Amino acid sequence: MNINRRKMLTMTGVAALGAPALVAASSTSVAAQKKVEWRMQALWGGGTTPMTYEKAFCDRVRELTGGTFDIKAFSGGSIVPNAQAFDAVRGGAFQLMKTYDGYTAGKIPAHGFTSSVPFGFPQADQYESWFYERGGLDLARKSYAPAGLTYIAPTVYGEEPIHSKVAIRSISDMKGLKGRFVGLASAVMADLGVAVSPLPTSEVYSALDKGLIDFADRGDIKANYEAGLHEVAKYLILPGVHQPTTATAYVANTAAYKSLSDQHRAALEVAAREVSGALRQNIMVSNAEYVGKFVEAGVEIVNLDPQDVADNRANAVSSWEKAAKSDGLATEILGSQRELMQDYRLL
Repeated sequence: MNINRRKMLTMTGVAALGAPALVAASSTSVAAQKKVEWRMQALWGGGTTPMTYEKAFCDRVRELTGGTFDIKAFSGGSIVPNAQAFDAVRGGAFQLMKTYDGYTAGKIPAHGFTSSVPFGFPQADQYESWFYERGGLDLARKSYAPAGLTYIAPTVYGEEPIHSKVAIRSISDMKGLKGRFVGLASAVMADLGVAVSPLPTSEVYSALDKGLIDFADRGDIKANYEAGLHEVAKYLILPGVHQPTTATAYVANTAAYKSLSDQHRAALEVAAREVSGALRQNIMVSNAEYVGKFVEAGVEIVNLDPQDVADNRANAVSSWEKAAKSDGLATEILGSQRELMQDYRLL
């Protein structure tokens, strides 16, 4: 059965968890489908909220394909260390990974812009619209194609906050401080005068505790509370200008992806977009609850002046251009994103 995937995405949207149109359309062909079994390594630890959504993604793919496409989700690092997942999927050790493109931005400059844009899109829907309405998906796929990998779809959600041991009440207060940042944020924050240390996530708590860094990016508000950052950093800075919106990505081995039926490929894309919206909404609700928990723990919430953020968004353009490193694809992606930001009156 030949199904146009782009048309199907338009029909099903992001929130129709039942997706009856897809199930009904494919019911006549389920019996003819060959059973496919994949393995996927995610970014997250077992039992975490994001990991539950990765399992939901696998369940949804199975449901949409009448049980003919079974993906088993493994927590981050359980098959190979996360830093080796790119090569492992490329080599066929497993077929699918959930990754954060910022980790490979040093080798593939385009990935600095398909993961998060510091001082960029302040709303997750704005960033997601770049992927689905301005050709971002095709550009992201171009970035992976030479490696024998296929970018399927992003999971887009909101900011990651900044946790600080010292009061930061304006962007200029960051100058001269020691901070932990990764990906494109490392370059942009360094241009603001921050002494950047790209520490692993697992070392953020101890680095703050020991005073090795003054402030840090780590994860979403709930995850950071659960990691105990309220114990070692008494200021929570919002918005998280270094990562105002975030995109993680489902990326597959191209040979394995090409061997799928059209229905199975469509199921991956539909399930991915549904999970993107569901996780984003969960994080929005959790943020409201866990900001309150930080306050109860004696943490001061600092809200940066929107005009200060807007002014520094304009200043960040030169940092973005420098990070593109004259790479053709990165420059094309940045140009596309800047046009959309201008349409949104952000620049």
